[in-house]
Amino acid sequence: MFDTKLLSPTPENIDYCARLIKCGEIVGMPTETVYGLAANAFDESAVRKIFAAKGRPADNPLIVHISDIDMIKTLSTDIPELAWKLAESFWPGPLTMVLPKTHKIPSVTSGGLDTVGIRMPKSPVARELIRACLLPLAAPSANISGRPSTTSALHVLNDLNGLIPAVLDGGECEVGVESTVISFESDGVRILRPGIITADELMSVAHNVFIDNGVLNEVSSDIKAASPGMKYKHYSPKAKVVLVDGSLESFIEYAKENASEDTFLMCFDGDEIPDDLNVVYYGKNSREQANRLFKVLRELDELNAKTVFARVPEKSGEGLAVYNRILRAAAFEIVRVGE
Repeated sequence: MFDTKLLSPTPENIDYCARLIKCGEIVGMPTETVYGLAANAFDESAVRKIFAAKGRPADNPLIVHISDIDMIKTLSTDIPELAWKLAESFWPGPLTMVLPKTHKIPSVTSGGLDTVGIRMPKSPVARELIRACLLPLAAPSANISGRPSTTSALHVLNDLNGLIPAVLDGGECEVGVESTVISFESDGVRILRPGIITADELMSVAHNVFIDNGVLNEVSSDIKAASPGMKYKHYSPKAKVVLVDGSLESFIEYAKENASEDTFLMCFDGDEIPDDLNVVYYGKNSREQANRLFKVLRELDELNAKTVFARVPEKSGEGLAVYNRILRAAAFEIVRVGE
């Protein structure tokens, strides 16, 4: 057990965390998307500590984070020209590219795959930590596996206090959902996990963009997922989450018929909800919903919610990322009302 330290991102504390990582430990670090749990991507034993701390399934690959474009050459071979163009357009930022890996990436980091997901975070603190380490960092979300991702250092402490030596506190995350993950095909790219970088934005560079079937559908347990977030139940509070798809009027009618005293509604800002129903709000548009989703899911645990009826967000643009996350939080349970 550790006495987990919550550290401001001063140069001295960043150097301290870099020393921990170079000695084989794992550290919570901020990014613009969610907080990550960082280890030396080349150190098999250190990466295994990530899986142990999170309780993460071993076949769920990790994303490797870099601080400058030249680092990609140590991680991947046969990099397509389109990848360089996308990096020029979207890095640093919330885009992960799945590429063929070099022998330097151990199997545990890539989840047993011959590919590796790579991204350059926008967060200056994350990039400073990577630079101080002189190493690429494997970093999944810094939460207990299956729980809502962490968008503040206090969220990380709530999940991992005592399990890791330190967390760098970079404040609340700017984006709030994990990066867009893409793979490459001969005529374009495939979105494996949606994020705040949308299909339309990718099409400005890639021209052909495909949405993987696993974005909106459950992936079979016998399939190796190329991206984090494609298999297993993810992002879930302790409460049972049910997506209720229909008009606001139908949603309220369903809630009145099925809610108990420990049921909460998860609604959009501006929805007019009767006073006798418990409600939390998670934004008036897709960008706000992405930013607030995980924070609100964690608040529902603090409110001791047992069941959550959630309104369905937009299923396109930035909303696709929100829908993808809440769909998995609900373990794909959807009730359609008013049809």
